[in-house]
Amino acid sequence: MASQTQHTQEGSQARVDQYWMSQALDLARLAIGRVSPNPAVGAVIVRDDCLVGAGYTETPGQRHAEIVALDEAGDLAAGATMYVTLEPCAHHGRTPPCLDSILRAGLARIVIAVRDPNPLVNGRSITALRESGIDVEIGPGQDEAIQINAGFFRRLQTGKPEVHIKYAMSLDGKIATHTGHARWITGSEARRQAHIIRDQSDAILVGIGTVLADDPLLTVRVTDSDAGAGGPCHPFRIVVDTHARTPVASAMLDAEAPGETLIAVSELAPQERVEALQRTGAETLTVPTRDGRIDLPALLDCLGARGFNTLMVEGGAGIIGSLADEGLIDRVTAFVAPVLLGGQGAPSPIAGAGVSEANDGLRLVYPTVNQIGRDVCVAGYLTGRYPDERLLVCSPG
Repeated sequence: MASQTQHTQEGSQARVDQYWMSQALDLARLAIGRVSPNPAVGAVIVRDDCLVGAGYTETPGQRHAEIVALDEAGDLAAGATMYVTLEPCAHHGRTPPCLDSILRAGLARIVIAVRDPNPLVNGRSITALRESGIDVEIGPGQDEAIQINAGFFRRLQTGKPEVHIKYAMSLDGKIATHTGHARWITGSEARRQAHIIRDQSDAILVGIGTVLADDPLLTVRVTDSDAGAGGPCHPFRIVVDTHARTPVASAMLDAEAPGETLIAVSELAPQERVEALQRTGAETLTVPTRDGRIDLPALLDCLGARGFNTLMVEGGAGIIGSLADEGLIDRVTAFVAPVLLGGQGAPSPIAGAGVSEANDGLRLVYPTVNQIGRDVCVAGYLTGRYPDERLLVCSPG
């Protein structure tokens, strides 16, 4: 009977932990795309079954989620339980270690969704918390916590941001008609979801071909209810432009265009073109070349060094094909419209050299399929890209 009672109590506590951790995870999602190079973290503090503090990671240099929650809780944190989606930091960065504030607050228990893989943390906080007498539980909400910060984990693992390609195509695999017309293959619901993905991305990358053909603005157009913390957040725009051919009159370079733009050029670019781009307010970055084109692994290393966790790639087919050929794609979101376009010359979403045999194709692990309006969204991660692929089950965004 005692064993059965203990089992019931443990089950009840697990349900309570899952409930409050879900609140912390919802807060963490509000920070996605806004806090790089930091991870997006949420935290809540509970005392006597009541929420007394809550918060999510603020912009770099500002408070981490745990500090926001502790500040809100004040003296009520003593003897309470904190639920946090990632192991608290134990090192000095732009802010002091969260671990120190947690220890001073007098918490009785802390529930952590997942260990921080950062070598400066990676279990140090967990050990220190336990040695101080705080009861530490690890694991509730782990799957969702890893999904939220997959880009952060990927950058720590490789030094490069997570490369997330997104495209919309017809049922027969075309991204435009044979004349080049592409508006609109997918419906308004799918386009809205694509902008939500932009809102959650640190940076968005296109090739010079897309700039010359479409003159895109590459901003986020969503309502406040669809956006994360603080309303719509425009990702850092990046153009791969070996010869600095981006027109100075491009929409994204307009002084009124929200967000920042970086043009990745090479040493082959004429200096006068580079300087003309700089005069628009755009930043230029000279990247090494390989076979006469910008070396994409080198570019990704530069972006990782700058602290970008997630990079959304919207095309064109040449850039995506090159990333695929180099084995640099981590994540895929494809919107498929129930329409047939035909046309032997109509473009597909991925060019490049491709593979020789079908079995050598890049395969998604645990893909998800969701209907969005009249269209279908297929999303997933590529095999072999993450330490624990079981946990990477994609949602449409």
